[in-house]
Amino acid sequence: MGLKPVPVGQLNNYIGRVLKTDPILSNISVVGEISNLKYHSSGHVYFSLKDDSSRVNCFLSWGNLQNISCPLEEGMEVVAAGFISVYERGGYYSLNVRDIEVNGRGQLAAAFEKLKAKLGEEGLFREEHKKELPFFPLKIAVVTSETGAAVRDIIRTIKNKNKVVDILVYPVLVQGPAASGEISSAIDDINVNHKDVDVIITGRGGGSMEELWAFNEETVARSIYESEIPVISAVGHETDFTISDFIADRRAATPTAAAEMAVPDTGELEAELDRISLEMTSDLGLAIARRKERLEALNPTAFARNLKSRILYEQVNADRLIEAMGDAMNNRLVSARNRVEMLREFIESSNPKAILARGYSVVTDNSGKIIRSTDELSEGLGVNIETGNGTAEAVITGIKKGEEYP
Repeated sequence: MGLKPVPVGQLNNYIGRVLKTDPILSNISVVGEISNLKYHSSGHVYFSLKDDSSRVNCFLSWGNLQNISCPLEEGMEVVAAGFISVYERGGYYSLNVRDIEVNGRGQLAAAFEKLKAKLGEEGLFREEHKKELPFFPLKIAVVTSETGAAVRDIIRTIKNKNKVVDILVYPVLVQGPAASGEISSAIDDINVNHKDVDVIITGRGGGSMEELWAFNEETVARSIYESEIPVISAVGHETDFTISDFIADRRAATPTAAAEMAVPDTGELEAELDRISLEMTSDLGLAIARRKERLEALNPTAFARNLKSRILYEQVNADRLIEAMGDAMNNRLVSARNRVEMLREFIESSNPKAILARGYSVVTDNSGKIIRSTDELSEGLGVNIETGNGTAEAVITGIKKGEEYP
């Protein structure tokens, strides 16, 4: 008959005592590459050591950290000495590190430096190749995961700053083997099929070096370099650097910072217009005051014959000048407001959803491709119909071709 059942806590406690008394596990050195490095507010450090096939969680206390001579970095290959312990509440084990020695830079770090050196020698990082960001973009494409926090931060920041700009979210994978190909293809496609885009923002939130690795791939770097549309790289946190950051036209410390630099603040622009208007009014008042002073300072002896008529003449001219300058100022302000309103109406009228709301619809195949001609239709083909207030599915039962528009 087996032993009496024991509680989970008692089992974990027993395993912990066994590990502490094991002569190997109580004093062991492990070689691996640092991953998921995190400095806690308490001063302790949490990270993983990994190799090609596995990984182990590690804990480095604040006290032991003071004895480590070199700063720890993602991708660094180290030898960590310590003991294996069990966290009884969670039921998992970790390596409690006493000391760390640097063993190498690690494969990812070496690959990063190799590609950085290669692209640098080709001149892809030079400032003369970087494009200026437009002052007032009307459309921005965001190449990132559609479910991550980065895209929400970017959209919220842009909308809070600017009520005019249009945002195109181009969803891609930002992690894993297929991510770099999707990011590269998205940038290429935007340049070919979305030429109304003024700026591209690509990036993701923070993570380990492996999680950010898609933005260190050469295919992504070359797509950014060859893009005719200015690209802002916004990968990870302020301390994270990728190849995309070096090759992009602008590097943002975070996705939120990328949104901040991409668009001007329309509220600030309106305030600036008001300030200019006040300055013009003030300058006009000063000019009029100076003109009146000049009239009052005229020497009466120089105008002895027609003093009254000359003064009246100058006063009439001054009044006309006041009226003309006031009218000119009002006309310029009205014209500026009209231009802003026309721009807003133009942008709103170009909104695809607004067009659909006027009675139009868009027909796409099951892959999402827009049907532009009956030549793309065939009987039995399933299509999707999008209107201003919903979508519908249909199957083509007959095709009637009419005259094409010129």
